[in-house]
Amino acid sequence: MIFKCAFTAVKEFPHDIVFIGPRSDIVREAKRNNIDPNSLKIVDAPEKIGMEDKAAMSIRRKRKSSIVIGNKLLKEKEIDAFVSCGNTGAVVSAATLMVGLIEGVERPGIAVLFPTLKDVSLVIDAGANINPKPLHLLQYGVMASLYYEVVFNRANPTIGLLNIGEEEGKGSDFIKVVHKLFSSSSLNFAGNVEPKHIFSGECNCIVCDGMAGNIALKVSEGVAEMTGKLIKDAINNDFFAKIGGIFIRRAMNKFRRVVDYAEYGGAPLLGVNGVVIIGHGRSSGYAVKNAIRAAIQELSRGLIESIKGKLNEVCEDSRVREVLTP
Repeated sequence: MIFKCAFTAVKEFPHDIVFIGPRSDIVREAKRNNIDPNSLKIVDAPEKIGMEDKAAMSIRRKRKSSIVIGNKLLKEKEIDAFVSCGNTGAVVSAATLMVGLIEGVERPGIAVLFPTLKDVSLVIDAGANINPKPLHLLQYGVMASLYYEVVFNRANPTIGLLNIGEEEGKGSDFIKVVHKLFSSSSLNFAGNVEPKHIFSGECNCIVCDGMAGNIALKVSEGVAEMTGKLIKDAINNDFFAKIGGIFIRRAMNKFRRVVDYAEYGGAPLLGVNGVVIIGHGRSSGYAVKNAIRAAIQELSRGLIESIKGKLNEVCEDSRVREVLTP
């Protein structure tokens, strides 16, 4: 299914799409979908990095994997963007070590789109950096703000800091320092936000450490799956509910599209010196196609150059430096 929708993307998007993976698998799937393998651009990557493999070790030992080869091609500018639904840690490690970071960036962050009551919110980091420094979170705020601005055409988007309460004095000593950093910066900082605000749409961008962000992501996925199953079971187990279900089918389909991660494709790895999109490990073919769409969209906006300039402006501000100086 993943290959099938990626093949569809070849026809849908006016861009060259390079397939990186075991050549025999790609050729077999192409034939199964009535596509001439000779019409595809294929780079053979016979080794596979499993979801259970340790990131740093796997990219050293499996140099013929799609993750390593893809990032190598991106570094050498043989490709303009790299999309992977493989081992997240391996993608982050390979991109960081091989493609490198944007000048001034200390750690990359995974930015994930969440559906809200108003539009979408962008949460960063969703798992790349579980032990960040305060400056890392400030840089995430800069990158998330710019991404939201250029992709959603929203000037000066608001930024919230994920915390256990909205009050300024809430949270750990680490969070208090981060709060002070944002308050001292020129960013449009809205203060602390609670997890429920991820879905309210009150903030465009929400910054947190990688562990908190990853937990928020997986909890939301679990709740969405449970809600969908409960509704489906309730309708299927009741005759009158089945009749009512016919009339609300359109509304339910709309609800499903809003909460389905496949609609958002993949998560940009912000901070690396190239466009890298990380897809869900359980991505459907439709999700892969939307991940490719996200990569094309980011490419067309010149985000990386914008990040370079904005980082220097925000992080070198005298008020910010004062907070960072012991």
